[in-house]
Amino acid sequence: MALVENRSAEGERVVADDRQYLIHSWSVQSALSPLAVAGAEGRHFWDYEGKRYLDFASQLVNVSIGHQHPKVVAAIKEQADRLCTIGPPMANDKRSELARLIAEVMPGDLERTFFTNGGAEANENAVKLARWVTGRHKVIARYRSYHGATAGAITLTGDPRRWPAEPGMPGVVRMLDPYTYRCPAGHPDPCPVCTGAPHLEEILQYEGAHTVAAVILETVVGTNGIIVPPDGYLQAIREVCDRHGILLITDEVMAGFGRTGKWFGVENWDVVPDILTVAKGINSGYVPLGAMIVRKPIADWVRDKYFAGGLTYSGHPLACASAVASIEAFKEEGIVENSAEMGGVFAAALRGLQERHPSIGDVRGLGCFWGIELVKNRATREPLVPFNATGEAFAPVGRVSKAALERGLYLMTHWNVIMVCPPLTITREEIEEGIGILDEALAIADEYAA
Repeated sequence: MALVENRSAEGERVVADDRQYLIHSWSVQSALSPLAVAGAEGRHFWDYEGKRYLDFASQLVNVSIGHQHPKVVAAIKEQADRLCTIGPPMANDKRSELARLIAEVMPGDLERTFFTNGGAEANENAVKLARWVTGRHKVIARYRSYHGATAGAITLTGDPRRWPAEPGMPGVVRMLDPYTYRCPAGHPDPCPVCTGAPHLEEILQYEGAHTVAAVILETVVGTNGIIVPPDGYLQAIREVCDRHGILLITDEVMAGFGRTGKWFGVENWDVVPDILTVAKGINSGYVPLGAMIVRKPIADWVRDKYFAGGLTYSGHPLACASAVASIEAFKEEGIVENSAEMGGVFAAALRGLQERHPSIGDVRGLGCFWGIELVKNRATREPLVPFNATGEAFAPVGRVSKAALERGLYLMTHWNVIMVCPPLTITREEIEEGIGILDEALAIADEYAA
């Protein structure tokens, strides 16, 4: 008992220091009551009192390989003993090996990598490079998107988190999303938005295709609702870009490295972008790392040009060593294949929840990347919570998330969508455990549904 009390007191000290000295992301600081985490392993983490939580969010959809994977931890330790850091101008064995491994798992002729510290910087550099290569300045991005919080990436972002950062980077133009459940065009047949090409072509008529450097999009929309594009959409966007000499940038920070049941989300539709950006699942966030990977024509263009970009920690040895070990583990343990197999388990389980809970309007996803959209009324599809960028009106979804946490299930939510994105190593038994808890918690949402 004394041990539990000591651990509890230690957790309270952690939270007290946190609340006094830290600024948290995307939060009203005075409203926070953070959970103090003492440790983690596999698909679980635990607090200072020893209570375990099943991580159905992979933290921020980044701990794809699971917590404390022994191969990745050992690689970090070995690299730290040998060489903690070396500057980007130098060649390093793990940096070079990782670049080669990335080229080997990439689709098509995506072959050359620039390393960053995370996804936002990868997207920033992708846009800069697209502008240099094309000599054009405009970039088309979608509304239901999140591309990062740095100055350029937050401008590319379509959701309201960009508002406090405005005015932002010039030259960004918006396009609508292939959100079939709430199609902004009313989903006529054929739909100009959800088929991709007609909507983009109309925007180019107004903006001038000759001024557009790139289209950037999340292959599968992440934070803004796990929106999977209809078949044919990405192919149509690719065709329009090719016809007008516009580069296609796919942001796979969330969707990449097995999250959708393929190594990369674009492989679900046999599309190869000109530039593909990654982070998160590249090494499950064990050490900060992101990357921008380019196709051979761009790599050839860059070879004899001055690359006007750089980062002190580009290709940090500790990060690269962890990513090499992670990719090896993915191959050795069939982690991408497990994600695909568990995708079928999730599809059946979540649609079973939809049958039992009137508050569930839509279930959508691929692999271990699923969204549950909550509504007040299935017929009208009225969201369970009204749109409110400050978060005050999100109480129903917040209550569901809190109830799940109390029962030992950690969820990530955004507006009226519950994101189900566990580590890709999750088992059938753990899915059943999590779905059982979610089933109980969703009774709260049903109280609000007609």
